[in-house]
Amino acid sequence: MVISSDDELQKLKDIGRICGVALKQMGEALEPGMTTAELDAIGRKILEDNGAQSAPEFCYKFPGATCISVNEEVAHGIPGARVIQPGDLVNIDVSAVKDGFFGDTGASYGVPPVAKRTERLCRDGKRALFIGLQQVKAGAPLANIGNAIGRFANRNRYTLIRNLASHGVGRSLHEEPSELSTWPDRSERRVAEDGLVFTVEPFLSLGAEWADDGEADEWTLYSDPRALTVQYEHTVVATKNGPLILTLPD
Repeated sequence: MVISSDDELQKLKDIGRICGVALKQMGEALEPGMTTAELDAIGRKILEDNGAQSAPEFCYKFPGATCISVNEEVAHGIPGARVIQPGDLVNIDVSAVKDGFFGDTGASYGVPPVAKRTERLCRDGKRALFIGLQQVKAGAPLANIGNAIGRFANRNRYTLIRNLASHGVGRSLHEEPSELSTWPDRSERRVAEDGLVFTVEPFLSLGAEWADDGEADEWTLYSDPRALTVQYEHTVVATKNGPLILTLPD
C-alpha cells in the first residue's frame, strides 16, 4: 500500500510496534529445554494483550500464532513439540493485524552456547538487513536493495535464498510490490513511491540458495542445499528522507 493519511500511518506504527515487542520478548524468553509451542504461546499472548491477531492464522489458517524455524528449517516452521536445544539456530517470524492493518518482522537467534560460525552468520544477517534498509528511499529503484545485499553477501562469501522475497504489506499481509528481490535481479525495474509500505527481509546463508518444501507438513521450508540460514526483517515506509522503520519495539 501507499500511505495516504496520518491515520493510516499511525495504525501501521501501532501494529508494527506490537510485532516488534512480540519478537523482542520472544527472543529474550528463548532458552534450551522449551518447546517451540511454548515460545509461540508467549508471542500469542503479547499480540492478544495488545488487541492484535496473528496474521498467518488470520490470512492462511496457519497452525500457530508465529512461524518458528529451527536449524535446517529456513522458514514457516510450525510451533509444536520440538524441544529447543543448546546450540540451535532459531528463526522467529511475527506478523499480525490490528484495525485492518498489518505488520511483519523477524529475526534469528543462536541458542547458547553459540558456535562461532553461527554467531558470525547472525551478526552478518543483521548487517545485510541494514545494508538493504539504507537503500530505501522514495524515488529510488527497488533493485538497489537486492544489489547492495548481493554485493555484501559476495564479499563475505555467503549465499542468498533466491525464492523467498520481500513484499508489500499494509492492508494485507502480502500485496504489491510483490516478489521484491533481496538479491541482484536484473528484471527489477520498479521505483519506490513516496509512502510505499513493504518489508526488507534477506535470507543470508552458509551455502543454500533455495527454500524447498519438505515432507513433514505443508508449511515448513528447508534450505537447499542444507545449510544454516538466517533471516532478519523489518516493515518500512519509503520516504524522501529514507526508510521509516515501523517494526521497532520502542
